[in-house]
Amino acid sequence: MTQFTTRITSMYTLNTPEPDYVVNVLYEVTGVDGTYTASIGGNTQFSSADQEGPVTPYADLTEAIVIGWIPENQITSAQQCVQGQIDSMITPPVSPEAQPLPWATP
Repeated sequence: MTQFTTRITSMYTLNTPEPDYVVNVLYEVTGVDGTYTASIGGNTQFSSADQEGPVTPYADLTEAIVIGWIPENQITSAQQCVQGQIDSMITPPVSPEAQPLPWATP
């Protein structure tokens, strides 16, 4: 069973509508299944037009708060991609091999 973690790797801010207003978050989703590990990065942009409720001051933000801003479908999609990478490590895809033509002389 794959265990997934999400971590914030970077945040970009503007000084409007508040000082250090977060407008872009970069994150990484990692999956670990036994000895197999895979990860994928993603980013989410925010607009002050979408702001609901009070703005949390930058200094008071926690990683959990910011991860909560990322739409669930983006995290789920990233987890599915990571799972696909791990599945390919566990059971590598079979590739066809070229064979010499039976009527060709060596």
